[in-house]
Amino acid sequence: MIDEVSIRARYEAQSHTMDEKSRRLFVAAESRAAGRGGPSAVARATRIARSTIYRGLRDIDESPDIVGNVRRKGGGAKLLSVRDTTLVDDALILLEPATLGDPMRPLRWTSKSPAKLAVALCSMGHKVSESSVRRLIKRLGFRRQFNRKTLEGGNHLDRDAQFEHISATAIEFMKAGQPVLSVDTKKKELIGKFKNPGSEYLPTGKPVAVNVHDFMDKDLGKIAPYGIYDVYGNVGFVNVGINHDTAEFAVNAIRRWHAAMGRERYPDANRLMITADGGGSNGSRVRLWKVELQKLADELGIDIVVCHYPPGTSKWNKIEHRMFCHITQNWRGKPLTDHMTVVELIGATTTTTGLTIRCELDENIYEKGVKVSDEEMQNLNITRNEFHPDWNYAISSRSLPAT
Repeated sequence: MIDEVSIRARYEAQSHTMDEKSRRLFVAAESRAAGRGGPSAVARATRIARSTIYRGLRDIDESPDIVGNVRRKGGGAKLLSVRDTTLVDDALILLEPATLGDPMRPLRWTSKSPAKLAVALCSMGHKVSESSVRRLIKRLGFRRQFNRKTLEGGNHLDRDAQFEHISATAIEFMKAGQPVLSVDTKKKELIGKFKNPGSEYLPTGKPVAVNVHDFMDKDLGKIAPYGIYDVYGNVGFVNVGINHDTAEFAVNAIRRWHAAMGRERYPDANRLMITADGGGSNGSRVRLWKVELQKLADELGIDIVVCHYPPGTSKWNKIEHRMFCHITQNWRGKPLTDHMTVVELIGATTTTTGLTIRCELDENIYEKGVKVSDEEMQNLNITRNEFHPDWNYAISSRSLPAT
């Protein structure tokens, strides 16, 4: 019996160094060495046509020294682009990025796969196959590309200046031993047996079974983790809400951070700096955010200084790349089956740089759509900064004069 596996292994080990002639002679030699049935066996093992093997056998018999050209003069098929002079131009038209929205193009709202490109080119009068198109688009310099997140939208004129203002203010607070917090709401997550991106080590063939469809479980619902990152102390606090992500919820998370960690870490603090995104429950235009911060300032008897990041720069918020990313890595591949699983996974997050996180479940119910009157806004003890007062302001306790 001819050992086709060994023939295949020898061929794969050397094929990348062979030209057409040496490849032809190699399979011919293997065929002759195999004896009866050799050409068929070698053809199956190497996927080279038997006609090529027979030609190689003739070359060995007729040319003992095996010299000359790789192929006969004029041999081999002409390139598609040579035989069909308009093929390249039509292929480039189909491959242009504008194809998707141009109603005059054959591929208007379809992906540009080799199979669909071949069909479109055939409809334009070309005789091509999917494999031919695959080789053509590679030769034209096209590759399949993933979307890449690099665009942040239009940059605000004062973007860099606001970054500098936030940095200078944070340095001032930290030098004075006052807390600097970076806050934000992490992406809401479904609770239940749902697929969570990533993987973890389990016995082979025994993955965790999860639901096929990601339809929210009405009993378990979603969770909204609101994070608070202590920039100077490199410690975090996450308030896991089971209700709506509102400004009241956001400020209550800061209140719970102060009770659980802040009071002990900063016993002499009389000021608190918060850096936050420009939108969401802690947005710069959210009236309820300011009203709730006023209540917190009154309770704690401190000044709360707020600096918002400019629009489109939320990824610069330190909590994103110093805390949230590590939480995501820690629970990767684990279904968030219940509230306590979320709390334990977040609370178990650590890093080699010393990050630790405390996590608590917030079972309070927060009402959506709370309206704040003009009178309530006028009663705020708020001082707006001269530089972008919409982004930078201080809210003082009403028992203290505004700073």
